[in-house]
Amino acid sequence: MDRVSPEQRSRMMRAIRSKDMSPELAVRRLVHRMGYRYRLHRHSLPGRPDLVSRAAEGYLRAWMLLHQHQNRRCRLVHKPLSNLAYWQPKLERNKTRDAAHRKALKKEGWDVLVVWECEVEEDKSPIAGGFLGPRR
Repeated sequence: MDRVSPEQRSRMMRAIRSKDMSPELAVRRLVHRMGYRYRLHRHSLPGRPDLVSRAAEGYLRAWMLLHQHQNRRCRLVHKPLSNLAYWQPKLERNKTRDAAHRKALKKEGWDVLVVWECEVEEDKSPIAGGFLGPRR
């Protein structure tokens, strides 16, 4: 059972943006501080990765911010409580689609890093842990 009215829920869901959200901006600032330059949301690549860099030591790098992982310790993981007939199939389709996009990017020669939203908020980003490496 939902705690808010359908009108309030609709208003809340409409307010969710698909880009320029705070976790994405945090990753962009970190990568920029490390000296890398990147392109945003490349339409020519599968899944339109959030950031794409060709200058990372000669490698093609793409990374995506995702927010639906299964880490039980993550405070951001939760299952929808209402409208399950809609949400469960939708979330499964999203996971399948994201996996297909990652596979297609790897097939095109891109290294793909998935950054979970909680890693950004807790400052545990794998970007800082060596995905990009030191800038020359």
